[in-house]
Amino acid sequence: MNSWIDRLRPGINKLLQKRETPDNLWVKDPDSGEMLYRVDLENSQWVTPSGRHMRIGPELRFRYLFDGESWLAIDTPKVVEDPLKFKDDKRYVDRLKEARAKTGRDDAMAIGYGKIGGSHAVALVQDFNFMGGSLGMAAGEAFIKAAQEALDRKCPLICFTAAGGARMQEGILSLMQMPRTTLAIDQLRRAGLPYIVVLTDPTTGGVTASYAMLGDIHIAEPGALIGFAGQRVIEQTIRQKLPPGFQRSEYLLEHGMVDIVVDRRELKATLARVIGLLKA
Repeated sequence: MNSWIDRLRPGINKLLQKRETPDNLWVKDPDSGEMLYRVDLENSQWVTPSGRHMRIGPELRFRYLFDGESWLAIDTPKVVEDPLKFKDDKRYVDRLKEARAKTGRDDAMAIGYGKIGGSHAVALVQDFNFMGGSLGMAAGEAFIKAAQEALDRKCPLICFTAAGGARMQEGILSLMQMPRTTLAIDQLRRAGLPYIVVLTDPTTGGVTASYAMLGDIHIAEPGALIGFAGQRVIEQTIRQKLPPGFQRSEYLLEHGMVDIVVDRRELKATLARVIGLLKA
């Protein structure tokens, strides 16, 4: 007959076992270097105590944006992959495979449809984690699809930009998306439907030179880098130093390039008010 100690031993061993901590429980603050509790970051919509708005993907954008954290995901169109058979130090098709494995999506754009403060809207989000959110054929087609969804549903289109520019691996086929997206925005304008742009960090290059700056209203997240050419390139060209905060959202607000800078935690309420005003 086993002693009472033998009966207790399994429970004691279990209590004494080392509890494993999830690898991603803590996130390093890019400003202070301190470790931040992931749950606290999620509760603050990935805004750090110092106010930095960390980069987030489409799923979180949609969750923070739509009423009830509920939305309809709209499929993006398929395009021909790597028509130029491009290769630098790595084949373009291999870069696409890596980006898809990393993000779990086909390309850099995601489309969602739902309600914001009770008003229907189509939202388009760029994922910077997918090859720097670069604008290529797939992203161009996704933008046009989102604009057509807004036209069909007679509701506003909201675009969250986050990109390093055009996707150079696609050459002129990438640059073609700039006028194509511009024409899609013109269709919205002709139909009297609002096109609202939310500029997030970073928004640069050909994206800034096209649909990122064609909105009826331009909203920016605090501290976002927004511009066309990089600061170093500009300084080398004009041969002088640029002022502090150049190309940041607050600087652009001061100089009339954006309409308002809004904390991410206030963004949904702000968009609901803007949509209400534009619909009136």
